[in-house]
Order: sequence, then structure tokens, then C-alpha cells
Amino acid sequence: MIEPTQRRIRSFVRREGRMTKAQQSAIARLSERYTVAPHGEIDLDATFGRRAPRVLEIGFGMGDALAAMARARPEYDYLGIEVHRPGVGSLLLMLGNNDINNVRVLCADAVEVLQQNLPDTSLDAVHLYFPDPWPKRRHHKRRIVQASFVDLVRSKLKPGGIFLMATDWEDYARHMMRVMSAAPGFRNAAGLGEFSSRPAERPLTKFERRGQRLGHGVWDLLFIRDEDHSS
Repeated sequence: MIEPTQRRIRSFVRREGRMTKAQQSAIARLSERYTVAPHGEIDLDATFGRRAPRVLEIGFGMGDALAAMARARPEYDYLGIEVHRPGVGSLLLMLGNNDINNVRVLCADAVEVLQQNLPDTSLDAVHLYFPDPWPKRRHHKRRIVQASFVDLVRSKLKPGGIFLMATDWEDYARHMMRVMSAAPGFRNAAGLGEFSSRPAERPLTKFERRGQRLGHGVWDLLFIRDEDHSS
């Protein structure tokens, strides 16, 4: 596991981009309702006001998939992490407009949140959809799916919890498969070395539909944390 004080290569670059007035307004109006400050260990029961199955989405982009999942499964609690404020504003706008109450948001570095803010064995699932593939070979070290990250994810999943990934870059998909296949404490739900079909709980995003029109493939990986592997 990565130590909090260890200097590391980040898997993202902060590109704020231009925020719309609607996104700015959503952050101003709705942050108190939906956002969580990453200070100390988060009491998830207190944060959501109940005890329920918990799903973490890392890098939710503009929030379309996360909002759709939360609306479709109100019995689940969703925690979303994103470093780009326009995406945070976009998600808050969707949550507020649709009165969705089972989502909380952190604008923070996902690795730091996992290290410092989430209790061990507190999550039923972790979703990582279409992370930056860092396609150039010299940048592969920046890919978030590395052995140390996977070990960190495992420590936060409950036994039997699910780590679900998706990418539209075949090289990154094969990289993910190599890392996950070698990771202790996980088993591939589809079988050794096999990719999964798109799980029903993962909605098609605008990004993915556009890729399909262009003939891009999408690879899903679904790994389950072993019941008997210590945290």
C-alpha cells in the first residue's frame, strides 16, 4: 500500500476548463447538501443519514453515469470522487434538479481519499469508468490501475465486494487485466484472463455511445474481493 507521506506520480492533471454559470451556481447552492470535506475518517452512516450498501465511483467525469445509477438504485448510497470542478458542478446540478439524495461528492485526489478518509472494509463496490489511459508508453506509470492502487482498493472493499472497471483503450484494458490477475485477494468474475460483459448496473454514457458510433470497443473487468483474504 502507498504510504500517505510517500511522494508518488499522480494519475491525473488538473485541467479546470471553463465552468458554465449553471455549474457555478450549483456548486454555490448545493455544496453544503451534497459535498463532503476530506478531513479525517469519514463516518459514512452519519454522512448519508442511514446504513446502506455503499458504492464508490472514482473519477465520475461530468456525472451522468453516477446520477443515473443513483436514481435507478435508491437503496444504495453512492460516493463520487472527481478532481475537476466543472464535473462536480455538473453532477450537483443533476442531483439538485432531480432531488437525488443518495449521493455525496468529494472534489479530491482519489488515492488520498482512500488512504486517509475511508474506513477499511466499508465499501460494497468500487467503480472506475474510463480513466485516463495515458496512451504514450512513457506515461504508462501514470495509469491509476497499478498494484499498489489495487491493494488500496481491496482494503476498502468488504469481503465479496466488487471492483468494476471499464475502458475504451484495448492496451489499457490488457494492462488492467495483467495487474488485476496478479493482485492477491481478488478473483475474476468472468474467469481467468476473461473480460466481462457490461454489467446491468453500469449505464451507457454519452461518451461511450459516441465511441460506439465511431466503432470503438469497450472492455469491462469485474473482480470480486475474496471472502477469506485479510484486509
